[in-house]
Amino acid sequence: MNYTSPLALSDQQLTIAELKQQLTIFSQHQITSFHQQNIPVSDLVFERSHYFDQLLSRLWHFFKFEQLPNTTLIAVGGYGRSELHPLSDIDILILNNDNLSESFCQKVSDFVTLLWDLKLEVGHSVRSLDECIDIGKSDLTVATNLQEARYICGDKEFAHQLKLSIHSDSFWPSEAFYQAKIDEQKKRHSRYHDTTYNLEPDIKSSPGGLRDIHTLSWIARRHFGATSLLEMSQAGFLTDAEYRELVECQEFLWRVRFALHIELKRYDNRLTFGHQPQVAERLGFIGEGNRGVERMMKEFYRTLRRVAELNSMLLKIFDEAIIHQGEQEEAIIINDDFQRRGRLIEARKPALFQARPATILDMFLLIANDSTIDGVAPPTMRQLRTARRRLNRFLCEIPEARDKFITLTQHPNALHKAFSVMHRLGVLSAYLPQWSQIVGQMQFDLFHAYTVDEHSMRLLKHINTFSEPENRKKHPICCEVYPKIIKKELLIIAAIFHDIAKGRGGDHSELGAVDAYEFCINHGLSKPEANLVAWLVKSHLLMSVTAQRRDIYDPDVITEFAKHVRDEERLDYLVCLTVADISATNPELWNSWKRTLIADLYNATQRALRRGLENPPDMRERIRHNQHMSSAQLRAEGFTQWQIDNLWRRFKADYFLRHTHQQIAWHASNLLNHSDKEKSLILISKNPTRGGTEIFIYSKDQAHLFATVAAELDRRSITIYDAQIMSSKDGYALDTFMVLDQNDDPIDEDRQQRLIDQLYAVELETQETHIKTRRPPRQLQHFTVKTRMEFLPTKTGKRTLMEFVALDTPGLLATVGATFARLGVNLHAAKITTIGERAEDLFILTSETGGRLDEEKQDELKTALIENVDNLIN
Repeated sequence: MNYTSPLALSDQQLTIAELKQQLTIFSQHQITSFHQQNIPVSDLVFERSHYFDQLLSRLWHFFKFEQLPNTTLIAVGGYGRSELHPLSDIDILILNNDNLSESFCQKVSDFVTLLWDLKLEVGHSVRSLDECIDIGKSDLTVATNLQEARYICGDKEFAHQLKLSIHSDSFWPSEAFYQAKIDEQKKRHSRYHDTTYNLEPDIKSSPGGLRDIHTLSWIARRHFGATSLLEMSQAGFLTDAEYRELVECQEFLWRVRFALHIELKRYDNRLTFGHQPQVAERLGFIGEGNRGVERMMKEFYRTLRRVAELNSMLLKIFDEAIIHQGEQEEAIIINDDFQRRGRLIEARKPALFQARPATILDMFLLIANDSTIDGVAPPTMRQLRTARRRLNRFLCEIPEARDKFITLTQHPNALHKAFSVMHRLGVLSAYLPQWSQIVGQMQFDLFHAYTVDEHSMRLLKHINTFSEPENRKKHPICCEVYPKIIKKELLIIAAIFHDIAKGRGGDHSELGAVDAYEFCINHGLSKPEANLVAWLVKSHLLMSVTAQRRDIYDPDVITEFAKHVRDEERLDYLVCLTVADISATNPELWNSWKRTLIADLYNATQRALRRGLENPPDMRERIRHNQHMSSAQLRAEGFTQWQIDNLWRRFKADYFLRHTHQQIAWHASNLLNHSDKEKSLILISKNPTRGGTEIFIYSKDQAHLFATVAAELDRRSITIYDAQIMSSKDGYALDTFMVLDQNDDPIDEDRQQRLIDQLYAVELETQETHIKTRRPPRQLQHFTVKTRMEFLPTKTGKRTLMEFVALDTPGLLATVGATFARLGVNLHAAKITTIGERAEDLFILTSETGGRLDEEKQDELKTALIENVDNLIN
């Protein structure tokens, strides 16, 4: 679609309706051109800027601004750089030394009002030359915008005076401007947690985003007078390869931003879940399911990483040129190949890494050895980048490099000193072919907060914290176990490989185990060591799945888990890998509840292994033990044995098996003091129990009791993680719920009584559940999870286990409970697990007559659940 140059429009055509139509035609032309992949997006960005130059020039003359002396229209900010995306602000400066006259003010008002009537996002300022300089000196943002000032029309000489003033030494000295921009970038990065791997990244402001390229340009412009990346390369501040790489990165980020702006109605640069699929499709990233999005985001994150690396290196070069002009600390020679200058390590030979690639590993061994080294000097970073690109094989194929890599895994400081720098500088990708495949690999879900490579690096950092005494409260078992592990390098290798096969299709644990075994053998480890590492990779999800989605207080579950683990050595390795894996997946994931689950599973498995799997625990002995301990506590409180026995005669044996003696004593003490046993009793633990808050409900047993409680807790943004649903011999419910608040913390004591009152108020004895759902979180609206369930066999065959997967939407658990009640299905226990947007729950069920569900009942339940949950979601 052809568009008309605004300069060709007559005065009669400069109406709002006609101009809106012209803008629509131009925007459609740009969209059409964008979808022709052979047209560079840079051409479209500059074309848009040029179009608005023409439009503003035409309107400038229409309002007869040219009749006013010393009046100039200037583009500033991104528009000043001639970079306009579809929703970019059009920032302009109207420069006039006599800006208080009534006629001038009226012209400006009419001019800007017309632009606003055209629905253009125009940011404007009206200033004199002196005002520009005065405000710019005190405001970094204004000073930066003025750096990019570009003449559009009006008094050209006046615009030249502005340019001379803002480029003078008195206007933001180069050193001050550099430091201010560095501080500004640090603050901006901190808003994004100093990582490029945010789930919904900002194309412009995230670390490695367009702002990092702008920062380089601003500093180079202020100090070196370079007005573009090309001029920076011509002046020698960028190599040709670095210039091409920055342009390539900028072009890709511009394509993503351009596509996003086409999708949006209002200005935004966040690549949200809701828009990632459409942007991926516009950019030609296609694939089954979410593969298109994941491919696009992989390229996106890799681009951010490249920009961040160049930004870090070039700012160090600028620092030397601007802040430390002519100053250079004396070099301290480390060995024939390396020296230290200040806190940076340097290669002593210009082509060291190309001549002997294995020396790359030597550099990181030296970094691990020397606590005074905290970075790599810019010339050495440049040399490393060049050598990395020119490698004709992966470093792991060099025998000498293999030995050094294993030495690194055995170094006590490598986890917190070397590996993160190796990853940031692309050395792990150059070493391991499998690692190079997971760089930037993301999953389109709410569970994995980081790309696979970033998650794996965070896992290594978490392992390192297990050796720090101050983390004992957060990770008590790991802080006790990890220092005792003799061959920590085996755990480190397992951590590197645990997710390395993601994105290939198939079971990543199985595929990664094969890779890990081959790696270990090729690196000189023994077969038993290789088998242990491969087993850890293959089984790295086993402990978390068992703890969170199985009834770990069932001895059969512990026995089965212990059979997989086989011995205490494997258990120690596995618990460290599991806890680090959970902690590194998402900052919000590790909480007191998970800590307790993992600890209980670890301790129970350790006892089972020490006792011998051929000697299962005596259930009757456990019941007698719990009754004896709790009875002693109750008698100490003043109750008689007759009162205790009289109460306990109402309880089934399973009650004493499924609760600790502390819980039993707590329940019994309150029930014995409960004057009217016909009335409901609700208790909330004052102190956290098993990492959460325990709610105990005693009430006349009703089919809808679980659903009613679940619905009320959901309305209060309280999450159920575990439930034991029991009844007494005389028809009373003895239900226990383990819950956490919306921050995954136990319920505050000052909120507990209010919650008890709210639960009493919902009339627990009612026959039907009224589910009032909250509005689902914004991010959840962009995901679909197919509702499905699987019925699992049990050892005794007396109960049915049902694994249930669905979108974790408000009201879900109450809906499931209400469905059980309507179909006459008895719920005995629930294990509730949320994995991002997915609920993956386990329910232990029986039929109305108390046995397992037959196939007909299973089919009926499956049909009803899918229908009810789908109705809730839709």
